[in-house]
Amino acid sequence: MPLTQSAPYSEEFRVQFSSTRRGARLARLLAVEQLRSWGLPFEAAAHVVAELATNAVQHGRTPGRDFRLRLLRPGPGMLRIEVSDSQGTRLPATGRRPVGTYEETGRGLALVAALADRWGVTSGPPPCKTVWAELSFTEAGTGAEERAPWTP
Repeated sequence: MPLTQSAPYSEEFRVQFSSTRRGARLARLLAVEQLRSWGLPFEAAAHVVAELATNAVQHGRTPGRDFRLRLLRPGPGMLRIEVSDSQGTRLPATGRRPVGTYEETGRGLALVAALADRWGVTSGPPPCKTVWAELSFTEAGTGAEERAPWTP
């Protein structure tokens, strides 16, 4: 069942960061610590946060504007990651796009798609957008570990 904005969240963590590489790094580090405090496995979620925060800094940056990280736990074994930036007109493509073998960028959202159960983009409130990913966890770790790896 996909999570919705109206779902009652049992736990929530939110923080705002500068739209810099340092801000993206801090987002990942604080997310890991928060997930540890909730007793959740953090490896897959840390990669997702790192990719979404990096995208917010590289593609969603507006001088003088920050980005926001929000972690939500709607219930046992479930996590929603949201990263919001101020470039609502620059939406990421939600479909897979081919990436050349020697390209150094362009694989972040493919990694998010491979690690998350689902992900997407929500526009608004203007001028913002939120890129989100939902992960479910089992006793052994993430449900994503049981899926076949993504291939380009």
